[in-house]
Amino acid sequence: MQALKLKKTVVMVGMMGAGKTAVGRALAAALRVPFRDSDAEIERAANMSIAEIFARDGEPFFRQKETQVIGRLLDGAPAVLSTGGGAYMREENRAMITARGVAVWLDAELPVLWNRVKHKDTRPLLRTADPYATLREIYQQRVPVYALSDLMVKSEQGKSIDAMAARVIEALKTRPDVLAED
Repeated sequence: MQALKLKKTVVMVGMMGAGKTAVGRALAAALRVPFRDSDAEIERAANMSIAEIFARDGEPFFRQKETQVIGRLLDGAPAVLSTGGGAYMREENRAMITARGVAVWLDAELPVLWNRVKHKDTRPLLRTADPYATLREIYQQRVPVYALSDLMVKSEQGKSIDAMAARVIEALKTRPDVLAED
């Protein structure tokens, strides 16, 4: 097999629980490029969790910081970048990602997402009286926007992380401006 060379940063977008971080890490390892996580970068810079930032400064402040961090990470060498579920909702972020990288939407059905997030309390947006209804509402709002991404890869229950990363590589191969065989 020929070596693959990543020419632009691959930005993983999609709902919480879609597998952006797990699949992103496996993809970065397979392509031998760095893995970055915009949420982790924001937490490191602020020295607090995303939930704490939301509580202290509010979502608009967080979204502003998120845009700055994504821009900085897109300026670096090609890598795989996992973003928070809401990052792609900002038009400014979508334009920046498509201009300087490639957006890959991990498209997971609502029951798959719920199965993955229902036992975690690290999701500030799901701290509501009815977290499933909240997740459904967020899903319905975001899916039409995620559909604007450059590439879509279906995320299914039971598919291994490595199998998902392989699917993303196959999708990226359709974009020689992003991924080329050396």
